[in-house]
Amino acid sequence: MTSLGKVWLVGAGPGDPGLITVRGAQLLAEADLVLYDGLVNPLLLKLAHGRCERTARIRRDGQSIVLQTDINQRLIQEARDGKRVVRLKGGDPYVFGRGSEEAAALHQAGIPFEVVPGITAATAAAIYAGFSCTHRDLASAVALITGHEDPTRSETRLDFQALARFPGTLVFYMALSRLPDVCSQLVAAGMPRETPAAIVCHASLPTQQVIEGCLLDIAERLQQTSVRPPSLLIIGECVRQRSQLSWFEKLPLFRLSIGIARPEEQAGDAAELVVRQGGEAVIMPLIEITSVDQLQATRIRSTIERLAEFQWIIWTSGNGVSEFFHHLKLAGRDARALAGIQLACVGDATARRLTDFGLTADLVPPVFRAESLAAELIRHHNGSAPMLWARASRGRDVLPELLQASGIRLEQLVVYESRDVPTLEPHVLERIRAGTLHWIALTSPAAARRVAELLHAADIVADGLITRFASISPLTSSAARTAGLQVHAEAAAAEWPLLLEAIAHANPL
Repeated sequence: MTSLGKVWLVGAGPGDPGLITVRGAQLLAEADLVLYDGLVNPLLLKLAHGRCERTARIRRDGQSIVLQTDINQRLIQEARDGKRVVRLKGGDPYVFGRGSEEAAALHQAGIPFEVVPGITAATAAAIYAGFSCTHRDLASAVALITGHEDPTRSETRLDFQALARFPGTLVFYMALSRLPDVCSQLVAAGMPRETPAAIVCHASLPTQQVIEGCLLDIAERLQQTSVRPPSLLIIGECVRQRSQLSWFEKLPLFRLSIGIARPEEQAGDAAELVVRQGGEAVIMPLIEITSVDQLQATRIRSTIERLAEFQWIIWTSGNGVSEFFHHLKLAGRDARALAGIQLACVGDATARRLTDFGLTADLVPPVFRAESLAAELIRHHNGSAPMLWARASRGRDVLPELLQASGIRLEQLVVYESRDVPTLEPHVLERIRAGTLHWIALTSPAAARRVAELLHAADIVADGLITRFASISPLTSSAARTAGLQVHAEAAAAEWPLLLEAIAHANPL
């Protein structure tokens, strides 16, 4: 008999993936199934290891409506099948999110559940727009109000006379379609027409927009824009704080979308850097990383058995580090097998991956390139013992050529396979054509050449693109230009933070 599963109703926060709670992130990693609503940032799904399915309650961009009763029944059935289910909801599950209805359905069906609160949109919208809904000089209370009531009711539950007298800030959720009516009813109930008001759209995301005005003109100002839901209407003196407290829109990458041309499993740190600086990270993997076949795995195990022969072990990628230690574990050994061997990494990112296994690199070259790494290894080489390079199935041959030309014996050990993806994902190609992907970050000569190849295969002419290209190094820039790509920004050194800094300085928006 299948044991009963459990459901967790988890608040995803307002949009910025960094605003999910620690508990929420933990549950995403443990869930067998994640049912997420249409307002959840897809980047959060990278935390999940189970199956993820979208359950949109609002028809938008061609997505069909999923009935609430169907969602309730799906949660119940999956839990009865023994699944650990996370119901991931934008904002907070119980603040105009119908999470309490789902919890009631679970209770009635005898399904165990927990609720993990999330940051509600009102809090985030105000803070990211530069307001403080409560302030000792401006407002001692805040009211959260729905602008979209149950459509089956013939009369509103809202008391506009009471709201007009409310001694604080009013925050209306889902009010865009009723904005003129809400403002006129508040004015008719006695609220001054000059009361400050603002609409915050896509709060905490790079697409955030803020429209400022007052009750008299905010609806007219809205008509002059292309603002779309989700959005909130905030009314009160707190709106005047925006000129002093606005911070999010001043971040260096705000409103910029940046394509990260890296394998999906390598893109996490780079995406986090982009998001933390106000940008949108668009993952566009050019290669896929896979395990070696059984024959090569046997060769790796044989090499591990004679690690003591080597003076140095060299890594030129984080994947190389991870896969080497994966095979070390399969061989029943751990980091102690590297005692007495010196460790070299091509750059800081690779060296940081090494620290995940409790080890520190003995050598990282001043310039994060194979040429500089080879020069440093030649300078530090002492004796006749060989070096071991744990590498991908393909890559530049500069390192072995330079080391062997200096009389150093180098053994190459392929620890993972690297293959080209056949095409860029359709949504990425569409954004490039439409000019809504502002930058593509090129992090290696191979990445530059592959981007050019994939654009050509998709009949996209590089010369006419609005999308711009940023390069992490002179070598990458040279490869990009040779492939027909114009380089608009180049990092001062081969590091992701400096690459993003170069993009911010060259930002044309």
